Amino acid sequence: MDDFLKIITVFVACIFFFVKLGVPSAIILFKHNFIKVILVTCSGGITGIVLFTFLSASFLKWRHNYKLKRNKNHKKVIFSKSTRRIIKIKNRFGLVGIAFITPIISTPIGSFIAEKFYKDKKIVILYLSVSVIFWSIALYFLFYFFEGTLSGWLI
Repeated sequence: MDDFLKIITVFVACIFFFVKLGVPSAIILFKHNFIKVILVTCSGGITGIVLFTFLSASFLKWRHNYKLKRNKNHKKVIFSKSTRRIIKIKNRFGLVGIAFITPIISTPIGSFIAEKFYKDKKIVILYLSVSVIFWSIALYFLFYFFEGTLSGWLI
């Protein structure tokens, strides 16, 4: 039962905050068990991507229909600093760049941005899933190799 609660906790953490909370907690809770860490973090991350891609698509469709129904004209778009960065990444690197930064920022935000710019859900889910798998393996080995160094600095 205790192991099941750990798996559920890490799974839910990976759905929302993959890099910030999901992978580090999985490594600590599962005590560097590679297979368990990779399976739970990747399945949680990919579940979050699929969930938030479809939620984003339905939200964007609802918002578009709402604006058409209310005859709301598009207002002048005001670009903030973060919006400019996202547009730069989209223009320079495309979907690959958005997929690369999605696990770092947040799965819901990255899925929403990818769905807003690229409407093909299969391609969006594929790229974001590959990014989640890459980040899961990379962070596992990063934590695995540098854990002794970090604990030596902290003590």
